Amino acid sequence: MKSFRRLGRFLAPYWLAALAAPLLMALEVAMDLAQPRLLQQIVDVGVARGDLALVSRTGLFMLLAASLGAVGGIGCTVFATIAALGLGTDLRGALFRRVQELSFDDLARLETGSLITRLTNDVEQVQHAAAMLLRILVRAPLLVVGSLIMAVVTCPQLAPLLLGIAPVLVLTFVVIMRNAQVLFNTVQACLDRLNVIVQENLAGVRVIKAFVRAQHELGRFGTANLALRDAMVRASSTVAGLRPIMLLVVNLGVVGVLWWGGWLLARGEVQVGQILAFMSYLTEMLFSLMMVGMLLIQLARAEASAQRLLEVLQTQPEVRDRPGATAPEPRGEVVFEAVEFHHSGSSRPVLSEVSCRVAPGTTAAVIGATGSGKSTLLQLIPRLYEVGAGRVVVDGTDVRDWPQDALRQRVVLALQEALLFSGTIRDNIRYGQPDASEAAVEEAARLAQAHEFISALPDGYDTLLGQRGVNLSGGQKQRLAIARALVGKPTVLLLDDCTSAVDATTEAAIVKALDSWSHRCTRIVVAQRLGSVMGADQILVLEDGRIAAAGTHRELLASSPLYQEIARSQRVEQEGADG
Repeated sequence: MKSFRRLGRFLAPYWLAALAAPLLMALEVAMDLAQPRLLQQIVDVGVARGDLALVSRTGLFMLLAASLGAVGGIGCTVFATIAALGLGTDLRGALFRRVQELSFDDLARLETGSLITRLTNDVEQVQHAAAMLLRILVRAPLLVVGSLIMAVVTCPQLAPLLLGIAPVLVLTFVVIMRNAQVLFNTVQACLDRLNVIVQENLAGVRVIKAFVRAQHELGRFGTANLALRDAMVRASSTVAGLRPIMLLVVNLGVVGVLWWGGWLLARGEVQVGQILAFMSYLTEMLFSLMMVGMLLIQLARAEASAQRLLEVLQTQPEVRDRPGATAPEPRGEVVFEAVEFHHSGSSRPVLSEVSCRVAPGTTAAVIGATGSGKSTLLQLIPRLYEVGAGRVVVDGTDVRDWPQDALRQRVVLALQEALLFSGTIRDNIRYGQPDASEAAVEEAARLAQAHEFISALPDGYDTLLGQRGVNLSGGQKQRLAIARALVGKPTVLLLDDCTSAVDATTEAAIVKALDSWSHRCTRIVVAQRLGSVMGADQILVLEDGRIAAAGTHRELLASSPLYQEIARSQRVEQEGADG
């Protein structure tokens, strides 16, 4: 249970509740242990002598003991729940914070579906185990030891029965717990796989319907669903034997007490009250051992979950601020110096020996075939990935020496996939600048050619968007994403093919608006259509992760066969020559 114990630090803020729970449980245990002794006194003394006063008085003591025990039990449950829920809340928060810090490579390795499982189901398993532990940790051992002592004191003649019961229970625990944790690890892995498939299906439902692949997806889901069922059946079957075996032992113990106790009673060696008290203590002890068994099963599952949670918590973010990182004066210069990059776990480089300079206030375009590294090139500038070799320099400072927050406020990236959040259009445009004024929001929307369609909506900027902006077209979402990037007036604006769903006329209007924007910023644009970037101050042509050529449109038409081929394929050569 090493991993589970390491998560115990999340209980520290709730130490008072975590301490109160077992103390109150100790009160309940003490009252439970007192009642069989009081019952013995009623039977062997009060009833035997016909002393109704003693019976009444002792009965009141039993009622008081039961009431105090109930108070202790309820209080323990309340405080254990408070502590366990606090642990779960803080643990979930710590996991979510760590996820925000992880690099793109880390997120790809852990998988979104798996992270969702860890943030929900795995946290719940640990939380449930903590609540059980706080309730049972004191109750079970105290009841077992206390009942054992009281049983021996009450009727030593029946004590040998206990020696035959204990080894059976211990052996049952050992056999079951040896396999339980491994099986629960498998259950959580199968649950991960199922969540990944569900997430992919919901995100890609349009593609699935468009290609009539519903049956294929049902097959994938069915396979994963059956795998989860089989894993849960194996795990449940392993632990299912614990309860019936323990109930069998309890019943055999009761039968043994009645048989042996009856024989001793017939010989006059014990009294009826002793047998009743001994049976009560035996039952309490055995049921406490059953609680221990249930707790151990939950702890086995919680340990499997704790290992998965610690994997996330112990993952060190690849991209971290260096000590003393400071932001230089804003200028807008971007320099790549012999940059190389490859994804974690892959030996194939995405970028190799990339060197270039984008001067402040200028526009650079990046073109190339799919998979040539264009998007990765842009994502290295705000340090969404860490370079493998060389360095990326913004305003004279290596991006690794910038504070990440400051860098990403100055260098803003608009992605091709325009991901919007549920909320109003205004909130989405303000996403990176929550304090942006109404004027700034509208200016950004006008520059992105979004103001017109926003104004045509019944609620304008207060229009509520569905999840991922489902109630907007692809082009509208891309224009809102551009507006979101513009509202903070960045020093360096990165546009990653974010007009791919916009018609050529609107795209030209966006380019014209940005060219005439009073805020001077450096622009680096990834584009597929040469027509939108022919006016760039320089165009970088990427091929297999390397800069194959660089220059203006005219220079590249004259010197780069690759660029000439791209221009011919898009029929812009003559247009460029005439311009």
